[in-house]
Amino acid sequence: MSDKENINDIQSDEVSEDSQLSNKIKDSARQIWLAGLGAYTKAEEDAGKIFEKLVKEGEEIENVTRGVVEKRIKVVEDTVEGVKEKANGTIGKLESVFDQRVSKALNKMGIPSRAEIKDLEAQIAELKAQLNDSKKA
Repeated sequence: MSDKENINDIQSDEVSEDSQLSNKIKDSARQIWLAGLGAYTKAEEDAGKIFEKLVKEGEEIENVTRGVVEKRIKVVEDTVEGVKEKANGTIGKLESVFDQRVSKALNKMGIPSRAEIKDLEAQIAELKAQLNDSKKA
């Protein structure tokens, strides 16, 4: 047998092995696809039954727990009201502290306060009046 014939035989075997592997992969992919379709169909059939069962169980639980829940809601509402009152008082205190700290910081930066600006406006008005009086005299 010549080298050329040996090479052709080896190439033929490789092509055959590749073809077999390719066919196996295709078969596996098809089986996976079919299994997925079957699972989807089964899930779709069972979903309606399961949903109805869950709704029925939910209604039963709701009927049993309705009174308990209403009592708990009242307790929670009362507690929340108390917490709101405390929070409002705390927020008022925090606002006051915040205002004081901001004012202090602005003062340190040399920015005048509202009261200082009002005083300056009053002084300017007084100086304008004096200037007008001196011009008239």
